[in-house]
Amino acid sequence: MDPLAGLLEGPRARGAFMIRACFDPPWAVRVEDRAPLTVMLMVRGDAWIVPDTGEPARLRAGDLAIARGPDPYTCGDDPATAAQAVILPGGECRYPDGRPLSGRMDLGVRTWGDRLDGAAVMLIGTYLWQGEISGRLLDALPPLLSLTSDVWNCPLTPLLMEEIVRDEPGQEVVLDRLLDLLVIAALRAWFSRPEAAAPAWYRAQADPVVGRVLRLLQDEPGRPWTVASLAAEAGVSRAALARRFTELVGEPPMTYLTGWRLALAADRLRDSEDTLEAIARHIGYGSAFALSNAFKRVYGVSPQEHRTRGRVVGVGVGV
Repeated sequence: MDPLAGLLEGPRARGAFMIRACFDPPWAVRVEDRAPLTVMLMVRGDAWIVPDTGEPARLRAGDLAIARGPDPYTCGDDPATAAQAVILPGGECRYPDGRPLSGRMDLGVRTWGDRLDGAAVMLIGTYLWQGEISGRLLDALPPLLSLTSDVWNCPLTPLLMEEIVRDEPGQEVVLDRLLDLLVIAALRAWFSRPEAAAPAWYRAQADPVVGRVLRLLQDEPGRPWTVASLAAEAGVSRAALARRFTELVGEPPMTYLTGWRLALAADRLRDSEDTLEAIARHIGYGSAFALSNAFKRVYGVSPQEHRTRGRVVGVGVGV
C-alpha cells in the first residue's frame, strides 16, 4: 500500500450532511458545530472562510476549502460582515442573539440561504462524527486548507450540483460516496503540493532506507518486527536505521509501528464486526488482552468503548 492510499482510506461518510448554500451579499454564517471535517466547494461567486485563529482563506468559483474541527469559523462574503446565523452542534440553526431560525432559510431539498439564484453558491459536505475520518488523516491536516481552481480540477462539481438536490431512494448513499471522492481528490491534490505541510512519515517515504521500512510496516503490520529485522530488510545496521528513522519520522521505528497498529485496530473496530482477538492477531498483538491494554493506554478508552462510540452518530453538521 502506498502511503497516500493508506492515509486516504479514512473518509467513509455515513449519512453525512450535504447542502447547497445560496446567498446574496452581505452574508455571513458562524459555524460552531464541532464537526471533525467540513468541505466547502465554491460554485458561483466568492466567499471568505475566517477561522478564529489563523489566516482566512478566500474562495472563488472552482476553489475548495477543508476545515478540520472542532474549532469554529465564519463563512461570509467579507471578513468584516457580521454573522446572520449560527450553526450549533446537532444541526441547530439560530440567530446570533439565540433565537431559533425555525426553517426560515430553507429553500428546498438540501438547499439553504437567501434565494435559489443567489450571487454566491457553495456546496458543503460535513462528516458528522469522528469515526468517519481516521485519526491519522485528521492529524495530518491543518485546521484550514484551501485549493484554488488553478491547482486542481474537480470533475465532480457538475455531478454534485445535480445530485445534491435530488430526493430519491438511496440518495443519501450516493451523496456519501460523492463526498468521499471529493475529499480524496482534494487531499491528493493538496498533498502533492511542495508547500503542503505533510506529516513527517509521509515525507520520509522518499528516503531509500526509511521509505522501504515504512512500507514494510504499513503492508505487513502483523509480522513480529524488531529493529534488527527491519534493518536487515533495509540493508543497514540497527543503529543506522534507528538514527535515520527517528531523524526523518520524528519517532523510533517500534514507536511508529505501535501507533500504526493501534490506528489500524481503531479503524477495524469501527468498520467491522471482527472480534478483538481476530484484530489483535491481524495487527501483530499476541492476545486481545495485550491489544486492549495498549489501546486504552493510547486512546484513553477500551476497544469496546471505541467501537460503541463509533456506532453512535455524533453532533455537528455544518452550514
